[in-house]
Amino acid sequence: MTNDAAAAPQTLFEALYDDSDDAVVRLLRSGVPAESTDDEGATALYRAALQNRPGMVRLLLAAGADPDRASGPGAADLPLCGAAAGGHTEVVEALLAAGATPDLREELDFTAMAWAVRQGHADTVEALLEYGADPDLSAPGTEPPLVLAARRGSTETVRALLRHGASAVREALDEARRRLGVDVEEALRAELLATFAGGSGEAGAAPPETVTSRIVEDGGETVVVELLRDGRTTAGVEQQTGHAAIATLLEERLGIRTPFEELAGRALSGGDPGRDEWMEAVAALWRRGDEETFQAAAAWCASGDPLRQAFAADVLAQLGFEQGDKPFAARALPLLRELAREAGDADSELAQAAVLALGHHGDPAALPEILRHAGHPDADVRHRVALSLIGLVPADHREGAAALIALSRDPDDEVRDWATLALAGFDADTPEIRQALADRLEDHDPDTAAEAAGGLAARGDARAVDALARLLREEDPEGYAYATALEALEHVKDAPTRRLLERTPPRYR
Repeated sequence: MTNDAAAAPQTLFEALYDDSDDAVVRLLRSGVPAESTDDEGATALYRAALQNRPGMVRLLLAAGADPDRASGPGAADLPLCGAAAGGHTEVVEALLAAGATPDLREELDFTAMAWAVRQGHADTVEALLEYGADPDLSAPGTEPPLVLAARRGSTETVRALLRHGASAVREALDEARRRLGVDVEEALRAELLATFAGGSGEAGAAPPETVTSRIVEDGGETVVVELLRDGRTTAGVEQQTGHAAIATLLEERLGIRTPFEELAGRALSGGDPGRDEWMEAVAALWRRGDEETFQAAAAWCASGDPLRQAFAADVLAQLGFEQGDKPFAARALPLLRELAREAGDADSELAQAAVLALGHHGDPAALPEILRHAGHPDADVRHRVALSLIGLVPADHREGAAALIALSRDPDDEVRDWATLALAGFDADTPEIRQALADRLEDHDPDTAAEAAGGLAARGDARAVDALARLLREEDPEGYAYATALEALEHVKDAPTRRLLERTPPRYR
């Protein structure tokens, strides 16, 4: 008998903690049971799931580990629940693919869905739903997942549940509305102190110290408040801040017509056009697409407040587009052009919104207002300029061509990428345009290099060939750069060269 064959199950856990797949494989092959437990009664599969070791999880499952076996003291903990609580989506998917029961309950009636929703792990929630988890199953207690997601403030989790048919929309809306205007940090601090520090201090003593951190993620923020004792964290609570966006989503789902001013107020509450509360309000008004909304947005254009004007520009960008052929364009364009002229270097949000709105309307008459921001100090504004110029610049527009060439050399990757895409598709063909594209063939961003190669290939420029060969050889066959290079081969007129490129084997692993 080999040493491996005689090894105690504990050796399997040592290999797991060392993250050694090879050692786990050897031990399993030598006869160490995949269902081995440690001195606390936890299975190897549960430990691997808890520690986010998808490779280990797959090895143990392939060796016969039961994905539904509970473990730990009192056999109370399920691998699927442990992975879901940590947001370990790849592990969750591996367990479900191996037959784990999506809605199996563990101690205190918790399911994997309840853990994932309470922690705001939207990707994990999506995986559970795709494998058949019930979007309305209440666990624990009587509250369905949609209400828990609304309380947590996770807009992405709410979206996932709605996509899969969650029905507790009214209850979730009531929960989201209750939290509108609440200072999340103060509420969490009060909860933390009441739960972990209530009555524990001496009379007249200073309150325990807390520290707050804010993590920008998932279209909003996650606010974390921690309790400190002697400078060390002893407890913490957290919550996301998507309640305004969630309320807007659910109101629209229920057919509730929330007034423009209220939606706009929610949008501005975060002060950031990139956050969910802003984008959900804008999208709801786009779909509404009526005269009342146009008049309200037009009034905000004249407000003199750059942030309010930026919101109005975002609304006018696509107002009513879903219902017809740009029904408000004739009246919106003059307002948007004026906002673009009015926006200065300090008004980044307004400049971004006005430029992108003009791009959505696609009227070349607005090119002067778009191009005036091509040299804006904020890369986000220049990015919107590049986006807006795609397909908009006439072939004989020298200023537009010069702006695209300059933007294709921008230090910002996104600006350079989108400007190169616009330049590649530009109808004109000049030595300056070809040289600008050739300058991007060795760009460190492969998407930009692929767009440049495609633009040169479309112009019959032989400089594209070596770049296309390199991209087809080195890039991920599932990625954008590879697909763009492959598509460009139709422009390679020399048949032997084209066939050689088509046969280029990718080295990407």
